[in-house]
Amino acid sequence: MTIKQTKNVILIIVKTIFNNENNKMSETIVLGGGCFWCVESVYQNVGGVEAVESGYAGGNTDNPTYEQICTGRTGHAEVVKVTFDPAKVSLTEILEVFFIASHDPTTLNRQGNDVGTQYRSIILWNSEQQLETAKTVIDKLNTDNVFSGKIVTELKELTDYYKAEQYHQNYFKRNPMQPYCLFSIPPKLSKLKKYFPEKALA
Repeated sequence: MTIKQTKNVILIIVKTIFNNENNKMSETIVLGGGCFWCVESVYQNVGGVEAVESGYAGGNTDNPTYEQICTGRTGHAEVVKVTFDPAKVSLTEILEVFFIASHDPTTLNRQGNDVGTQYRSIILWNSEQQLETAKTVIDKLNTDNVFSGKIVTELKELTDYYKAEQYHQNYFKRNPMQPYCLFSIPPKLSKLKKYFPEKALA
């Protein structure tokens, strides 16, 4: 191996280590709790959350469109991909916000007037640690009788995720007077402030 080749190998190793260290600083989990406009808005107001993206997951159709999702025949749910800093907000806290502030996890395939499997409550985990944390949080909420009914949230390993169309991203921020959002989102943000005052940004 020449000196130049050796330097290139060292550079590749250094870049790999650097990227791996950076990746360890953030964690991502995919969550579905009804309309993704609503869930997105909640997590955009949680301290320690670095990015929120609306998408589709949990189904069997490749590259689905919003129109296909709305039929309920793709198997996918409307979801958000939440990227957060575990040093600032833990996975347990992310999931507690999911269950308590962002949606009703006790209604099967429904959130309010939104009915269909595309609106189901679902956690798409990407590690055994995420799965075990989700089970622990669910067990505690059920044991403590936080809700009048039992949690029906689906736990499923993440295999495919598709980013939703651009017009769905940052939807409430760009459409603050949209009637559906005005009706649905403020109560969720009020719950966020009430139950997680130390994490709520607004």
